[in-house]
Amino acid sequence: MISVEQHLTRILETVKVIRPFEQGVLDAQGCVLAEDVTARGSLPGFTNSAMDGYAVHAADVVGASAEHPVVLPVVNDIAAGNTNALSLAQGQTMRIMTGAPMPRGADAVVVVENTDGGVVKVAIRAASVVGQHVREVGEDVEEGVVVLRRGTLLGPGQIALLAASGVSRVRVVPRPRVVVISTGDELVEVGQKPGFGQIVDSNSVMLTAAVTSVGATPYRVGGVADDARTLMDTLEGQLVRADAIITTGGVSMGAFDTVKEVLSRVGTVQFDKVAMRPGMPQGFGVLGDDEVPVFTLPGNPVSALVSFHVFVAPALRAMAGRPEPSFPPGYVPAVAAESFRSVPGKMEFVRVILDDDRARLAGGQGSHMLGALAAADALAVIPPDVVEVDEGDSLECLPLLGRDGQ
Repeated sequence: MISVEQHLTRILETVKVIRPFEQGVLDAQGCVLAEDVTARGSLPGFTNSAMDGYAVHAADVVGASAEHPVVLPVVNDIAAGNTNALSLAQGQTMRIMTGAPMPRGADAVVVVENTDGGVVKVAIRAASVVGQHVREVGEDVEEGVVVLRRGTLLGPGQIALLAASGVSRVRVVPRPRVVVISTGDELVEVGQKPGFGQIVDSNSVMLTAAVTSVGATPYRVGGVADDARTLMDTLEGQLVRADAIITTGGVSMGAFDTVKEVLSRVGTVQFDKVAMRPGMPQGFGVLGDDEVPVFTLPGNPVSALVSFHVFVAPALRAMAGRPEPSFPPGYVPAVAAESFRSVPGKMEFVRVILDDDRARLAGGQGSHMLGALAAADALAVIPPDVVEVDEGDSLECLPLLGRDGQ
């Protein structure tokens, strides 16, 4: 039996960052930059008004006040989107909208609230200073500077910055394409009523959702019969579109554990008992000329999802250029809200509900109990040398993907 850390280390030492390629900025959302990006234009690209008001020469309104307003003629209106180059003479003003280009000569904007709002002439009731409410060229970003560094995860804010900086295409590490395969003669498709001895194929649906939650692109194959030839044909057929393959079921010690039977013959997938609960039977290796990583997870639903969080999610993040800093990733501290026992000699992943910093059990902890799994929002990670947790003990918890804030 090997430790959780040993199994994860072997996985992370095997998987590789996916080869980067160029994508349009919108398609690159959720990807990691493979190289630094420089601005192709300045932000703002022209000097413009930061407020609705009046463009002025600051020297013209230096003495303005509510008691002694300065009255100036309004010689033009400038709307956002104006493309005409305008000039403002001393002793005049132009009404200007937020984002509109400043006229040549003007060096300040008086907000409309500090005026009487006139359209032919305006009474200005407050002094202004040079640069007030004016956005200068390049104030935010200067052309040619690095705006985003290699390794940056692209979200809506980063996409906006790239687009505004004149960058339409970027070189990124793509989202991993992950094929999800469940095995078992007992499986029926979602929506179909199972007969006696049959179960709905919820595992492949669950793992497909988990793949999406970690920012990868899933391809659900669904249930494959417990037949060695069928399984091998399925695996080989999926290699062409897979950066990784996840199987669930068929990896234990039973007489019909087809995944283990088939992949053991290949010789590139290693099966181990991992000192954890749930999820002890695990397999990992590579398939095909491109050495596509294959994660063989247990068939019990809780075991499968826990295994995904502990082993597969960190690997997919690493493949996407987002390596985890340590094991286990994403711990949050909590305090046990109740006492419970843990199995000795194994790292236990207990389904809990977090209420602020207090962790309470999410119900039954059996590896088949989907009700408790659905109620949980985190896994309390209990070390192998801890056999009893008392109320008030400190815990480290791994938030479950897809829950609030994840």
